[in-house]
Amino acid sequence: MADNLFPDSVKDFVFDLHDVARRSFIPSEQHALYIGSFRDLTAKYFPTSAWPAPEAVASECSNDELFLALYNELTLRHLQSVKRPSVRDRIDGWHAYRRLFDFILSEAPSEDETKKDRDRLYLIPEWCFDILHEFLYQFQGFCQYRTTTYCAAVKTADDPDKSPPSHVMDAIHALSENRDAWAVETVLFYLHRLIAVGLQKNANATYRYLAYFSSVTLSRLECLLGDYRASIAALEVIYDSEAEAVAVGEDVKSPEELVNGVFPARLSLTYHAGVSFLMLRRYKDAASMLGGICLFMQRGFKTGQLRKIPGSEQFNKLFDRMIALLAIVTHICPTPLLDDSIASVVREKHVNNLSKIESGEEGYEELFVFACPKFVNPAVPDYDQALKPEAPAMPYGQDAYKLQVHHFMNEMAAHQTLRKMRSYMCLYTSIEVEKLATFNDMKVEDFEPWLTCFKHKMHQLERGVATADSASKSPKGGAQQGKQDKLGTAMDIHYFVARNVVHVDEAEKTRRFENFFMKQIANNDDVLRQMERLRIDV
Repeated sequence: MADNLFPDSVKDFVFDLHDVARRSFIPSEQHALYIGSFRDLTAKYFPTSAWPAPEAVASECSNDELFLALYNELTLRHLQSVKRPSVRDRIDGWHAYRRLFDFILSEAPSEDETKKDRDRLYLIPEWCFDILHEFLYQFQGFCQYRTTTYCAAVKTADDPDKSPPSHVMDAIHALSENRDAWAVETVLFYLHRLIAVGLQKNANATYRYLAYFSSVTLSRLECLLGDYRASIAALEVIYDSEAEAVAVGEDVKSPEELVNGVFPARLSLTYHAGVSFLMLRRYKDAASMLGGICLFMQRGFKTGQLRKIPGSEQFNKLFDRMIALLAIVTHICPTPLLDDSIASVVREKHVNNLSKIESGEEGYEELFVFACPKFVNPAVPDYDQALKPEAPAMPYGQDAYKLQVHHFMNEMAAHQTLRKMRSYMCLYTSIEVEKLATFNDMKVEDFEPWLTCFKHKMHQLERGVATADSASKSPKGGAQQGKQDKLGTAMDIHYFVARNVVHVDEAEKTRRFENFFMKQIANNDDVLRQMERLRIDV
């Protein structure tokens, strides 16, 4: 698009955004431009079309290559949201992100630079997170596109009278020529490199933001790949109690407060960490993380605060997914962990599935399929093999999504037996092993290992709280620096076996009254708000 073919307001926007990102560094102005002006101009001039190319606006930013790379990413992100990207669009997106990250890393401050010299770029936290979030979203979409294209080619390969459609052949050809596009090792390299650069002592605020949001993105990536321990470990820099505070506008915040201040980042972190905790059998931690944010979101929906955040249309979907995860967790782990209001939402939404599980039918799989993320296979398929007869229906014979569902269901199969066993033990303070085995329709020699299995399945790590003492003792590289994780149990009963008798002791129940009073206070607040809205004509 020629320089004189787009409105002056677009030129002014580019000039002002460049000024506030590279010279003035005023957060409030950048926030207004990035959150408000860009959306307004898009709706007015480019609702379903592309913004001007970077070359067309280069004169408005003095041909600043880093800023033009940022502008290119921002406008490509909009374009891919309003049209279905082709294989070429996906590959072009990969090159756009590589160019952007290479520029960002090349301008990273060195340790011997003064503060004045190292302040060459400022991006608000929301912009930093959006870049990284979209980066991984496009990686996930490309992996799924690769697999879909492979499967489409395989369907016609076994029929000699049919040839793959032209669009499939074009995609196969483009993918074969760009096998390194969206390579998982390169994606991991950029995320790890941004974290390392941003945690250097001389890093400015923008690089600190990029480091912490890269940790959130890395945690999400590891979860999608099925490496749940790595997903939790990626968050250690955010929960490090020794981490240096970072300036956010006029405020100074800890890394955890920084992430929580950008709600989509907090939501992404909590959801993927919750899935990882569930798959690692850390049920209490999963319930704690998911329950906390669901309670926050429930209140946000009532007040309307969440609707003001860009991307709020996705919040309801993730809320429903997290409620489904909580339905699984609270059914496996009977210890009361949730706020009463969230527990009631779980029961209302998933009463049918939970009833199926109680009656011995399969209900876990339906809940998990609905709630889990779209797992990906990062391996590049053999496209030549896809065009040959009798090729595997899936690349390398594995469907990453079905593999994780199968892994989850194997774990739940054991819990069906354990749940039945627990229900009988809750009725007794002591019972012979032989009698308990009979109740569970098993021989004694087959039943005895299940007594150990129950304790093993519910034995788990639990997140600790940060203290100054624990921070000083915590070794670098721990699961969460400055937090002492402890071994605990998710069982609500205690038992041991002595002389072929199972002795059962119900766990001590702590009566808590504060929930009742807090609930009544919240109800009173709702009544007062409704009364304030009433208009009484005298």
